[in-house]
Amino acid sequence: MDIAEVAKATGLTAATLRFYEEKGLIQSTGRKGLRRLFSSSVTERLALISLGRSAGFSLDEIAEMFTPEGVNINRALLLAKADELDRKIKELTAMREGLRHAAVCTAPNHFECPKFLRFLRVAGTNRIRQTSKLKSDGIKK
Repeated sequence: MDIAEVAKATGLTAATLRFYEEKGLIQSTGRKGLRRLFSSSVTERLALISLGRSAGFSLDEIAEMFTPEGVNINRALLLAKADELDRKIKELTAMREGLRHAAVCTAPNHFECPKFLRFLRVAGTNRIRQTSKLKSDGIKK
């Protein structure tokens, strides 16, 4: 398959495919004129990359799963990511419920509503925790 066919089959841009190739996530098998050629199995690899990205894995984490022999998935990393997703789901569920309450709250002012104030405290604590984690990971926000 040439790069245009892979792009059409996967919905990824040619620039993304070239970037993934530069990162070592996929490999072209040759060229046809100026166009890169890929084996048809590249679509499976791209599907795995897409799934990993959707689950929150970095491209570097995904790259570690690919070996010359095939795919070697780090099960401990999968479990850690699943736990992280569980925490995020819990946080988002609480946020959704807080927003729903705020939308129908009958208090004259949201700052007079104890439930809304609890929601704000939780949201503020989570934001502080996220900022601290980013700083400890060396990421500026």
